[in-house]
Amino acid sequence: MAGPSLADVRAAERRLRGRLHRTPVLTCRGMDRLAGRRLLFKCELFQRTGSFKIRGALNAVRSLVEDSERAGRDLPRAVVTHSSGNHGQALACAAQAEGIPAHIVVPHTASRCKQDAIRSYGATLVPCEPSDTSRAGTAAHVVQRTGGILVHPNQDPAVIAGQGTIALEVLEQAPEVNAVVVPVGGGGMIAGIAVAIKALRPDVKVFAAEPRNADDCYQSKVRGELTPNLHPPDTIADAVKTSIGPNTWPIIRDLVDDVLTVSEEEIKRATRLVWERMKLLIEPTAGVGVAAVLSEQFQAVPRDVENVCIVLCGGNVDLSSLTWLTDLPGKAE
Repeated sequence: MAGPSLADVRAAERRLRGRLHRTPVLTCRGMDRLAGRRLLFKCELFQRTGSFKIRGALNAVRSLVEDSERAGRDLPRAVVTHSSGNHGQALACAAQAEGIPAHIVVPHTASRCKQDAIRSYGATLVPCEPSDTSRAGTAAHVVQRTGGILVHPNQDPAVIAGQGTIALEVLEQAPEVNAVVVPVGGGGMIAGIAVAIKALRPDVKVFAAEPRNADDCYQSKVRGELTPNLHPPDTIADAVKTSIGPNTWPIIRDLVDDVLTVSEEEIKRATRLVWERMKLLIEPTAGVGVAAVLSEQFQAVPRDVENVCIVLCGGNVDLSSLTWLTDLPGKAE
């Protein structure tokens, strides 16, 4: 299956116009001092459903609807996906807007707040084991049972193209940008961003950022071949536990300049730093990109890469998992 082109990203931009928030790009002098560069924060935590995922999900669902209208067919009987939470919320929201039933396969370990949000959009939750194999297998069974259409969370070309609209906004909002840093799980967001950036501004560096405990993207780049995680990763960054796949890997291989890995301690520190310094309630997965830019590894990046955009990919924080909150005495009823 061919990957999306810049034309596909442009088409997604037109399709999504008026249906999404144009999220702001914010700055923080304190964070600049820590990084030794000018940082630009693309705030996808303010996006509908609390993450960038609505871009790809809505583009995919709208594409299915338009295809049905052109062919004079009924709408799809259902849409199906598997998700650790954010794509599931986004697809449920997009499907609800079009009156299409949604079935979301979710690992039973997924955060309760994300599961609750998926249900709030009227979707049916289907539990599975926390592994890529279980997620994909359960979703395939649901597709067969419902006659629905699978909208893969990161390998679907329409999803990748939708995520690429982030890059179009960044280049308009911050034309001085020299690099973008993007958290990577399945790779849909960084693939879409890389397609758009390298077509329009090949001088802009594209960096992937991932937890060292889930470093399949890094391993794939080093080995020159797709190298999925062998076991379910143990990381606080729950939205990037899945591995890159066959449609995102060639784009990452050819267009992503480097992959930066960070420790769990670095992710926690960076996430808390954004909460305290910027007053932005990002989820730890968004902290991965911040941690990468603050890492020793990033110091080796040439100093002429001065204006660095970090995609703060989401803000769906499971507050019940924060022990300092749950352990507070005298908790209000």
